[in-house]
Amino acid sequence: MNLPGPFRTISTDRAEVASGRLRYTDILMPSEKLQLIPLGGLGEFGMNCLALRYGDDIIVIDAGLMFPEEELLGVDIVVPDISYLIENRDKVRAILLTHGHEDHIGGLPWILSELNVPVYGTEFTLAYVEGKLDEHRLLDDADLIELQPGRRVTIGPFSVMPIRVTHSLVDCVALAVHTPVGIVLHTGDFKIDLSSPDGHPFDLQAFADLGKQGVLCLLQDSTNVDRPGFTPGEKAVIPRLDDIFAAAPRKLFFSCFSSSIHRMKIAMDLAHKHGRKVALIGRSIDNSAEIAQDLGYLEPPPGLLINPGQIRDYAPNQLCILISGTQGEPMSALSRAAVDNHKHAKIDPGDTVLLSSRIIPGNEKAIYRVIDHLERRDARVISDDGTNGLIHVSGHGSQEELRMMINLVRPKFFVPVHGDYRHLKRHIELAKATGVPEKVILLEDGEVLTLDKDHAEKTGKVTTGRVCIDNNSTADVVGDTVIRDRKHLGADGLFLPIIAINRATGEVEGMPEITTRGFAADDPELLRNARDIVVRTLESSNDVERRDYGVIKDKIRADLKRFLQKNANRRPMIMPIILEI
Repeated sequence: MNLPGPFRTISTDRAEVASGRLRYTDILMPSEKLQLIPLGGLGEFGMNCLALRYGDDIIVIDAGLMFPEEELLGVDIVVPDISYLIENRDKVRAILLTHGHEDHIGGLPWILSELNVPVYGTEFTLAYVEGKLDEHRLLDDADLIELQPGRRVTIGPFSVMPIRVTHSLVDCVALAVHTPVGIVLHTGDFKIDLSSPDGHPFDLQAFADLGKQGVLCLLQDSTNVDRPGFTPGEKAVIPRLDDIFAAAPRKLFFSCFSSSIHRMKIAMDLAHKHGRKVALIGRSIDNSAEIAQDLGYLEPPPGLLINPGQIRDYAPNQLCILISGTQGEPMSALSRAAVDNHKHAKIDPGDTVLLSSRIIPGNEKAIYRVIDHLERRDARVISDDGTNGLIHVSGHGSQEELRMMINLVRPKFFVPVHGDYRHLKRHIELAKATGVPEKVILLEDGEVLTLDKDHAEKTGKVTTGRVCIDNNSTADVVGDTVIRDRKHLGADGLFLPIIAINRATGEVEGMPEITTRGFAADDPELLRNARDIVVRTLESSNDVERRDYGVIKDKIRADLKRFLQKNANRRPMIMPIILEI
């Protein structure tokens, strides 16, 4: 059948359609082009969010957050600007999640408060999502749909096949998105672990099958592109951890990421082997363990787990305490225990504290502060120095795994994702060196990559950026002005001239007062001269100006700004306060 216009001509044998070899979208699909639009995660670690658009249909892969840098004063989380999705809200069909880490699901409450679309994820991922949405009172209206590895789901013109991958979290998938122009493979976060502790190894065969079908574009995790070789499997930590369990003379405090279900399972197995009871301390680690037990990823032997209140009932060498706070978070259980301020977790001289995690860049000071407190309590602290064996392994593939994936699926086009610009660039160089992709493309947030069966070109840019949120609330968005004011206050402090004005006459009542906060110049003469400046400004203003509080505040602010910059070389935030009499 020959179709007019932009439609392509294909066989329409009814038997083929009935057998399922052809779908409706194959029969009558305009020859549109596919667009890949990263909204976050390409140029920073975190905020992972990618839109795929074909015609009037958009699906979104991941909806992550990132934690703020130091200069974002008072900000709790940062999520991607989704202006593009909001502008095209009628076209957004679904959000698909690769796994349950915060940099992939943490932005969901923000996005779903603007776009109530179905969310697809694996069973464990959705369990994390449910808790997050319930906390933000969005769960009742959410449409959560389970993904199962090996089972396709169809969303508009997209047919999505989840593929099992291994990572530092359980139940993670890559997404092979079958589109009318070809297969786009998004790896999510992955490493190639063929002996995963949960019994679900990396599905090499599924990726090899994709390579035989032909992959149009591979989007691959760049996190560990700097690391040569292969990333060790999760079980690689067992020998060293076994030695530590055997040698610990007293209580053993075991701290890892609360999402590290593999590591928690290994810790529980070793505790059982060495005759130690296990107590879980910390809300995040307790919640994760509960979800993992409900879904069968943790199956501790009967009697292994005890309540924190039972710790005092056992000898110190019979205890293993799984405790949250591996990154030195100020209010975490480990941080409070380190300063002897936790109800159940008491660290005594001779206890062992094991930090089975990596240091996330930016957290160094907080972690070393906690370690200092632990050392003051004469605890033995073991962190990941790598000198005596592994106590932590990464969840991301290193260079050889990245090369293996490229050679396995043999994509026509290649785009690195998840990382700072330098990681993306080095990943481009690695992909070129394999000689496999016909074309490698370095994309950044907001750039639009347009693909058909034979071409891939950047064709424009959409609005992207960072949205800062206070108090972990979808309502408390912090703008650039607020951040600038916070920096201003932090650098030069606050200058508060207080003036009493008679509302009826516009006359100044009494002498103005000057109050400061965080203003470094503690000079009584400077403050007296500043008060004289305010008096002169008021005297030089007429009654109408003094009655217009907006005008008089601006005049006072301008005159004081000039005076303080000249006489104190400071630029505090000046906030005149008018008291009506």
